[in-house]
Amino acid sequence: MTMRPSSSACPALDHRIARLRQIARADDRLEGVLLYGSWTLGEADVHSDIEAYLYVRDDLLADFDGPAFLGQLAPLALAYTNMYGILAVVFDDLMRGEFHLTAAGPGIDEVPTWRGMVHLPRPEDAVLLDRTGRLRRAAGQLAEFRPPEPAATAQRLIDELTNWTLMLAHVLARGEIARAHNLLHAVVAPQQLQLCRLLRGSTAHWLTPSRALEQDLPAADRDRYTATTAVAREPDVREAARAGWGWSRELAAEAAGRWPVSVPRALHDEIGDLLNGSRRA
Repeated sequence: MTMRPSSSACPALDHRIARLRQIARADDRLEGVLLYGSWTLGEADVHSDIEAYLYVRDDLLADFDGPAFLGQLAPLALAYTNMYGILAVVFDDLMRGEFHLTAAGPGIDEVPTWRGMVHLPRPEDAVLLDRTGRLRRAAGQLAEFRPPEPAATAQRLIDELTNWTLMLAHVLARGEIARAHNLLHAVVAPQQLQLCRLLRGSTAHWLTPSRALEQDLPAADRDRYTATTAVAREPDVREAARAGWGWSRELAAEAAGRWPVSVPRALHDEIGDLLNGSRRA
């Protein structure tokens, strides 16, 4: 069930979004403003941030001062362009924000291509400004959530887990514990959680699979995930890598029992041997 955003969930965020709507309407340089993230899904709370696309008229984008515009919402404690090219800000009350400054012409045309990656169950709440009607029509195409296609997605995730766990095994064999720790948590774990969510039919938080994990997945899966985590000490990382690979193999076998996917079992055995130290690369 999709919830409508509730003002009782986070009044401070609701107020800031209302203010964003107000200042955007007063700024003729903006053609549209589109929210995304937890507020549009009805999941916002006091720890949520504000995420939006600011569609600036094409001929004015180069001179658009994003921090000055956002400073009208609340005083800024920090404003910078992050590693993804997004304007990231921190307001003086510690609320975070991420704002894409985008040319309206091509930017709005791109919105329908987000199907399967972005879900806006109530486009009318997500669109804060639309001077031409283009943005509402584009956002309307994201109202229906399309879960990932099971067989093809499971196959991709099995292949990804095979490839990345082999890299993890090689890195561990080389003795790079910190790098292995990062691979285990930043690369392998999210794909394990996606495969687990696919098998459990719990894909609402597909793009951030650790989100609401405690509520979305059974206790047994949460325990398996916990066993794949470790502090960056060599024995702990090696044990977590072996536990993680065991879980990956179980998930792959479960997927193969449900959908027409291929599992390279001989290769999986060799990866297990490498992780266990019984095979040299």
